[in-house]
Amino acid sequence: MTLSFSAKIQFSSDKENSSIYQSINTDNEFYPENPTKTKISLDKEIIIELESHHLPHLRANLNSTLRLLQASYDTINSVKV
Repeated sequence: MTLSFSAKIQFSSDKENSSIYQSINTDNEFYPENPTKTKISLDKEIIIELESHHLPHLRANLNSTLRLLQASYDTINSVKV
């Protein structure tokens, strides 16, 4: 039996959703060898779904994704006029 681990993140910000989505999704698209299956979608909010058969891989990808999400949000808000 093979265990599968998963996590789902939902994030919403007033006007920054599209910019943040583009930032984190670009990183995801250029890492096809990622051992963690990562799906990022945008509707009214950003939804990030992660799945892996190895808990350390899931944890590492989750931490990286959350840090990138935070960095994108902080960067956008630091340059607002």
